[in-house]
Amino acid sequence: MAAGTRALDAAAQPQHRAILTLSCEDRPGIVAAVTTELAAIGANIAESAQFWDRQTNRFFMRIAVQLPSGIGREDLERCLKAPVERFGLKVSLTDGDRKPRILILVSRFDHALLHLLYQIRAGWLQADVVAIVSNHADSARTAELEGIPYHHWPVTKETKAEQEARLLALIQETGAELVILARYMQVFSDGLSKRLYGRAINIHHSFLPSFKGAKPYHQAHERGVKLIGATAHYVTGDLDEGPIIEQETERVTHDLNAEDFVATGRDIESRVLARAVKLHLEARVMLNGHKTVVFR
Repeated sequence: MAAGTRALDAAAQPQHRAILTLSCEDRPGIVAAVTTELAAIGANIAESAQFWDRQTNRFFMRIAVQLPSGIGREDLERCLKAPVERFGLKVSLTDGDRKPRILILVSRFDHALLHLLYQIRAGWLQADVVAIVSNHADSARTAELEGIPYHHWPVTKETKAEQEARLLALIQETGAELVILARYMQVFSDGLSKRLYGRAINIHHSFLPSFKGAKPYHQAHERGVKLIGATAHYVTGDLDEGPIIEQETERVTHDLNAEDFVATGRDIESRVLARAVKLHLEARVMLNGHKTVVFR
């Protein structure tokens, strides 16, 4: 068989996609070692990005590969065993062809929730919403129209621990891989925040680290700021202090009132949260201490 014919036959074989994220202490030879092993199993590199944090001497890498039919997770793990042991690599593998399962929490303000659902319906976000949880009943109709299970669990000081236990049970039952706080106006306990670290994204209606806590747009208006924004970050036990994934700002002027700030902020929040979710689901975000490395 001619070489050209063999190449065409190989290209015609069914392929599937995988995403690898790798991190370790930086030293020479990491990229070469990893890519050589991937080539040995016939993996075709579709995307590759890397970053060296000079302050911590940590190396971060994201590789998206097309794998030949018959090559699975175990084959990838086996082929990477040598560089993992040699460099002390921390490796995460993501199936690029499977839609991740997400769980969305919301309170009364539903603009961020609606934007997420629209982007999923439009195909820009690749995800399956396994449930919507709220401490209010306002979004029940939305969930019904979308065919998504809805859980109305009111929260009080006395029932907070019970509600969080129910949430953890639901995450385990549904296999949810990401929890999204789409303007969910409840603060997670330290215990829950630790359990979900790196797997829960919150949208804060302000440009952090400024104007934390309640009514940040009103705080911004009182200070006469010229830029307002929103911040999507991972949830931690410290309120509004988690590693930042995505932010956006918009210019405002002195003739706008506080409600104008709120209206502008709603649009920004929806966009920022959706982008942060997409970046996470595509394994483009890597934790780096209190910061993130985001490969775009």
